[in-house]
Amino acid sequence: MSFTDTDTSANDQAARAAWLYYVGGLTQDQIASEMGVSRQRAQRLVSRAVASGLIHVRLNHHLASCLELESALRERFNLVSCRVVPGLGPDRDPVRAIAPAAAVEMERVLREPRPRVIALGTGRALRAMIEALGTIEAPQHRLVSLIGNIAPDGSASYYDVIMRLAEKVHAPHYPMPVPVISDTIEEKEQFLALGPVRKVRELAGAADAAFVGVGQMSQDAPLLTDGFLKPAELIEVQRAGAVGEVVGRIFDVNGRYLDLPINQRLGSLHAPSTRPDRPVIGVAAGPSKVPAIAAALRGGILNGLISDEPTARGVLAL
Repeated sequence: MSFTDTDTSANDQAARAAWLYYVGGLTQDQIASEMGVSRQRAQRLVSRAVASGLIHVRLNHHLASCLELESALRERFNLVSCRVVPGLGPDRDPVRAIAPAAAVEMERVLREPRPRVIALGTGRALRAMIEALGTIEAPQHRLVSLIGNIAPDGSASYYDVIMRLAEKVHAPHYPMPVPVISDTIEEKEQFLALGPVRKVRELAGAADAAFVGVGQMSQDAPLLTDGFLKPAELIEVQRAGAVGEVVGRIFDVNGRYLDLPINQRLGSLHAPSTRPDRPVIGVAAGPSKVPAIAAALRGGILNGLISDEPTARGVLAL
């Protein structure tokens, strides 16, 4: 048996154990008996299924502490949409906590019968949201990217999500066929002058709803780790007051976009203007993202948020 066969067999066992546990309601002792394994083995199989994304678990009960945080965030920042979920604890990836909640909100939008234009940013949180999303037939909607999908080396941006979402919902989709950041402003303007690019940008600007990530501008800035900024450039924008970015556009502590060379070379749009009937939902969590999320809410870049409990408390504390 090859390594791949062994791995597949283990995944099959993990999926069966998780199905018996979460859907069948069996105890770990009962699963062990059903599958002919030890109780410890049954426990490890269920854990493997969740860790490997073979099964998605959603919390339907809304905790009182999370409801209080949602209410406080709505009131403080005049939000039209807010969902706070329990955190997973220190040293755990907060994206795993918020992805199912973000998927629920995306499913709600996709199930609306009226045709809508849904705009999308990129990033790990949005990628996880799409992976947590169930398959939905939503051909009445149009999906459009707010940000270019070409990385500095010419490859497709790794965390671009629009193609994966389109596969799941069978909706027409419109990628932004430009570099995330052009080398010069003149090069960017040449891209933006192309007919297909103009049409995609017009569609994105008229979006009915948007889901975006929120990037921090600390030393672990996504723009740095993904190769869009050099270390010296990060220091430069930090000195200019950079706190966060949404679809690559960098803003200060008050949520005001900075007049920076990198912002002028971006092929992305600003997130659509927020209105009560036009949610722009930030999907983000984690201690390093607190200042960026707070600034984006403070400046009205976002009017919706999906996050976890520790992050929400941090944002309100600022």
